Amino acid sequence: MTAHDIASIRTMAGLATPMALRVAVTLGLPDRLRGDGVSTEQVATELNVSPVALELLLGHLATLGIVERASTGHRTTDYGASLCADADNGLVNFLHLDMAGGRAEMALVELLHSITTGGAAYPRRHGQDFWADLARFPHLRESFDQQMTHRFRDQVPQILAGYDWGRFPTVVDVGGGHGTLLAAILAAHPRMRGHLVDLEPTADGARGTFAAQRLADRAQVTAGSFFDPLPRGADAYLLCDILHDWDDDGAHRILGRCVEAVPPTGRVLVIEPVGGRRDSTGFDLAMLAIFGGRERRIDELDALAAAHGLTLDAVTDVSDQRCLLEFRLAATG
Repeated sequence: MTAHDIASIRTMAGLATPMALRVAVTLGLPDRLRGDGVSTEQVATELNVSPVALELLLGHLATLGIVERASTGHRTTDYGASLCADADNGLVNFLHLDMAGGRAEMALVELLHSITTGGAAYPRRHGQDFWADLARFPHLRESFDQQMTHRFRDQVPQILAGYDWGRFPTVVDVGGGHGTLLAAILAAHPRMRGHLVDLEPTADGARGTFAAQRLADRAQVTAGSFFDPLPRGADAYLLCDILHDWDDDGAHRILGRCVEAVPPTGRVLVIEPVGGRRDSTGFDLAMLAIFGGRERRIDELDALAAAHGLTLDAVTDVSDQRCLLEFRLAATG
């Protein structure tokens, strides 16, 4: 092994840079240091932090190109402006230690626990599971909903174009968040009707989405859990980025509710990254540590569904990140 190899591994393994970025975003430094520059002492006083320690942090952020030294102190670079609150790129939520994304990522510090037990590390890190955290802290729920909406913003056109949604007169979007995907489907197919199920206050956000896009007359919203009975009789039940958030027991419970509700000729549609086909190894570990879930392979999803009398009809790559698996009741053709 060469010195370069050793240095490369140290760089990959080092925690200083990822934590410096997270602390900078949590403190709001990229926003505060916009403009001509501010002295370390002034910022330290405003934020009630150690000026000596803040100078060390700013020094490292300067080596990363996030800030630069100016005659009046430090200022945010054009590159660093991507970490500002109004950048609208999802990075603040991903890094901020008191938002859903950033808080969840810290579960990876306890990855050894997940590898040892096969379960989520989030409760070990934060004292309760991810979903209980969202229920307890409204600001985490709000930031999670924002994260999901942002994550799907670029994916929705691909998903919409990659599948024949118009064949279903009615669709129930199970755990559909703020309704971004369902709204796009309904807008593209004026004869379709949709029904979204999610917890409050997320469900209220979906109502706002449908009202803003003038779809309220074709889009019903029910506040509820996908572990409870679902609206019955729709032509399709959509699970988009749902099953990978749960271990096998949770996934079985969700699929069971879909099968209870779907009519004999209906379909259960699963959209998510698929192991070995549309997934990321790093994201896979994150799903394990945060939720105790994973990006399942097609055969694993098929086996989960088969336990509920579902047969896999087709697999479609609907975007560069996600597949759609279409299931029917085994007794139907």
